[in-house]
Amino acid sequence: MGRLKYKGYTGSVEYDADSNTFVGKVLGLKHNLILFEGDNVEALKQDFEDSIDDYFQYCSEKNIEPEKPYNGNVVLRMTSDLHQKAVEKAASLGISLNEFIKRAVTAAL
Repeated sequence: MGRLKYKGYTGSVEYDADSNTFVGKVLGLKHNLILFEGDNVEALKQDFEDSIDDYFQYCSEKNIEPEKPYNGNVVLRMTSDLHQKAVEKAASLGISLNEFIKRAVTAAL
């Protein structure tokens, strides 16, 4: 799966063999669904960018704030034992659990 980027938005890209087209959707939006397609890479990219521009225009006309992808809030599920170990390690480093997790994710990336 590929990715496209435009104006801070990221779109997924997949090939649909049944329709012989590339299809995609904008990632990271919780309340809006933005889809795009094209029968070649240039058409796909153009439809992606047009879809983002159309979304901004729609929001402007309705006087609403466009939804931003990835608001920075993440809900994690882990075992209580792992949770306890993470809290204890963060405390031993003198940082919050949130900061500890951010550092761990940053190091992994």
